[in-house]
Amino acid sequence: MSRNITLNINGAQHTVDVEDRMLLSDAIREKAGLTGTHVACEHGVCGACTILLDGEAVRSCLMFTVQAAGHEITTVEGIAPAPGELSVVQRAMQDNHGLQCGFCTPGIVTSLTAYLRDFPNASDDELKEALSGNLCRCTGYMGIVNAARQAQKEIQGSAK
Repeated sequence: MSRNITLNINGAQHTVDVEDRMLLSDAIREKAGLTGTHVACEHGVCGACTILLDGEAVRSCLMFTVQAAGHEITTVEGIAPAPGELSVVQRAMQDNHGLQCGFCTPGIVTSLTAYLRDFPNASDDELKEALSGNLCRCTGYMGIVNAARQAQKEIQGSAK
């Protein structure tokens, strides 16, 4: 069965025609044309498809699109404060070489954005645990962990 629904993605309304069984990750990419959300395992394991749903990090490959109607969706494209700018987390990833191929990066940026908002004083072990839900096959994670620490320090500094 197909239906029209309206999705609020990064502050913009997208009216899309979707099958009831269409995954949110697919609708974001194919119907809304926002390809920053990546799809890899389609089982919720890798974290590449992580988005913010009403501010909470969720795996978009584990949701049907129809479930997202009426909710605020933020993808990696909507993380930055303004066009042409980088968010604190994005800048930290760039500064610390926290990416190589870049496939996992959108999910990591989105996950870290939500985590650091909620836990700005997380310990190193807690940061590593928070990142454990995002698989990266290229970096060895040190650049990513260093980026998390840098972003955390910037967030803590701006909160004072």
